[in-house]
Amino acid sequence: MKKQKTRKAFAPAMVMLFGCAALAVAAPPAAEPVVVPKTDKPPVIDGILDDEAWAAALRVEGFKTFQPDYGREPAQRSEGFMTYDSESFYFALRCFDLEPDKIKASINKRDAMFEDDFAGVLIDTFNDMQSAFGFLINPLGIQGDGMMSINGNLDPSYDMVWYSAGKVSKEEGVFTVELRVPLKSLRFPNKPEITMRLAFFRQIVRASEMNSYPELNPEKGSILGQTLAIRVSGLKYKRVVEILPALTHSTRYGHSEGVMSREESATEFSLTGKVGLTSDLTADVTYNPDFSQVEADAGQVDVNLRYDLFFSEKRPFFLEGNELWQFAGNTEDAPLAMVVHTRTIINPIFGLKLSGKLSAKDTLAAIYARDDLPGDEVDERPDFAIFRLRHALRGDSYLGGFYTGREYGRGFNRFGGLDGRFRLTNTSVASFHMFGSWTREGGGDGTEPGHALALGYNYSTRRVNLELGYQDVSQDFRVDTGFLTRTGVRRLGLFGMYSIYPKSKFFQRIEPFYWSSHLYDTYDRMFESLNVFVLRFWLPRSTMFRVDTLLGNEVFAGGRFDRGAFGIQLQTQLTKHLGLYLFGRHGAYIYYDPDDPYQGYGNRASFSAVFQPTGNLNSSVDLSYADFFRKTTKEKIYDYTLIRSWNTYQVNKYLFLRAIIEYNNYRKRLTADALVSFTYIPGTVIYVGYGSGRQKVEWDGAEYVESDRYLETNRGFFFKVSYLWRL
Repeated sequence: MKKQKTRKAFAPAMVMLFGCAALAVAAPPAAEPVVVPKTDKPPVIDGILDDEAWAAALRVEGFKTFQPDYGREPAQRSEGFMTYDSESFYFALRCFDLEPDKIKASINKRDAMFEDDFAGVLIDTFNDMQSAFGFLINPLGIQGDGMMSINGNLDPSYDMVWYSAGKVSKEEGVFTVELRVPLKSLRFPNKPEITMRLAFFRQIVRASEMNSYPELNPEKGSILGQTLAIRVSGLKYKRVVEILPALTHSTRYGHSEGVMSREESATEFSLTGKVGLTSDLTADVTYNPDFSQVEADAGQVDVNLRYDLFFSEKRPFFLEGNELWQFAGNTEDAPLAMVVHTRTIINPIFGLKLSGKLSAKDTLAAIYARDDLPGDEVDERPDFAIFRLRHALRGDSYLGGFYTGREYGRGFNRFGGLDGRFRLTNTSVASFHMFGSWTREGGGDGTEPGHALALGYNYSTRRVNLELGYQDVSQDFRVDTGFLTRTGVRRLGLFGMYSIYPKSKFFQRIEPFYWSSHLYDTYDRMFESLNVFVLRFWLPRSTMFRVDTLLGNEVFAGGRFDRGAFGIQLQTQLTKHLGLYLFGRHGAYIYYDPDDPYQGYGNRASFSAVFQPTGNLNSSVDLSYADFFRKTTKEKIYDYTLIRSWNTYQVNKYLFLRAIIEYNNYRKRLTADALVSFTYIPGTVIYVGYGSGRQKVEWDGAEYVESDRYLETNRGFFFKVSYLWRL
């Protein structure tokens, strides 16, 4: 099973449970939409709810919990407000707290406040129960946002332009937040009167609690279908036109033949634009885009791998509409993880994107890009085409289709097919996908067809969660635009969990569960089976503790190898200022050499500590460790340690300073990066950064050889400025 890196543990936990947020008006949501009062005196966004607009706004109260249990009275009381004018939506939340000194809040960068107390709203502007915009604010007004998918998962990588403020009043025992969302930042139907769906929610870290209004019940079907139906009118649609020029300068130095010398110095200009074709369909274009990442990917253990490491997408151009790339029919750890993973487009020369609604039921996402791969003559400039269409059915059901293509010279990889999700009852969902691929190598003439087929079933109530899935991936299946871990398999996946809610202040929820993967490898014509037995406990202070046992085997290169193991995992917000994560596993592993695989055993461990001594300072240390021993001789084959220190000082919500140091003992490499970042709104930014790398080598006059001392082998400087014009 996948272990979750839990320094950001509460973010993914909230992100997955976010679908369970809702709104109310002291009673269950009525079938008839609630009319939201309109204002001609918009509130000042200062975190103080003393404006006339709030007195006349829609007001909701009576929040209920959905974490750790459903439908309970929250530890603290909350109120939500909404009003609007012809150009913006306005929301506010008043969050009472009987222990205001324990409110957890920090001045942080955008999307880095998930470990704080926060409040927020969820709005489905199309009332189609397929996706929704999410806006989160911590007590000091720091923003987090993203798109919620049909599965109830929030993707916080998508950034929108909106405005917020927060204020904590310890004397009154309350914190209040306000936000303004310009209609230009949303997609919505261009009609005189519109029905939407709305939810308010709140997180209280020390209580391990998530609250929502209206109350959510997993036995009442569609997540978004349980939110509050609202009606707004007279929205003023202005065609969205955005222009985003960017200027980037970078200089890189490298050590060559014993001398540090300049390898590259370049100044690049890029231009990105967006235009709203309609109120619910936008087109984006970019030329010579600056796709450099401000923060390098964190190191991962990169030895003895069966398949490539996964790195998430961080580039803004590709993030809008990302939720549409998800597809139905999969279970956890299925071989076909993603059919669209835009990091396969490495260095695009230009890109075009279309996303939004074609009609009330039909949603489109499409990308075309030309890539530039230096040093690769065969695939020098491959063209990528990606197309996704989804037709909404009743509730949160849908039927969709995909096409992706990567064309390079005479070669190509083309992929297409259908997927669908169907709600059978309030508590059960069936899903499927039927995909095919056709591949021709650049120097060949023949085309290799392949397929990926899957069926899935999910049953979910307050106490019981069941998942059953079957996948069939042929040997010649390929999807060059996605992320595929294994081919030539027929796999049955099973998951079953029972939730126990003790009458205890210490144990909030206890979850014994079973997860398994039973697979037939068509290359080696052998069966494998992996069974995981887990006991998980949820406690106060956002604490989770689990123990697990793995029983099973894995087929590789003609052999069947033992994969039995046992492990523990702990995450907790130990104090207001200190959060901890610990994971450890000991068991049997495989040495993945296709020519000479062998059985071994070893350990995997990771540790993370996040320390926030003040609201402005955030310091974390992450450690990852892996080792491997040959079973027959007990010889240590490798041990691998990664240590990463990540430190930021947030001067205010716009400006922060950051330093990252990472040590890799296996590669004998030490890297250090420093950054000054100013972000007014997404797109309007200034970055100044410096980085260097050192290795334990020295130049002996002919070549670089191992050394006891570190030698600086590379360094670099970059500067970026961009400005978003919204016309």
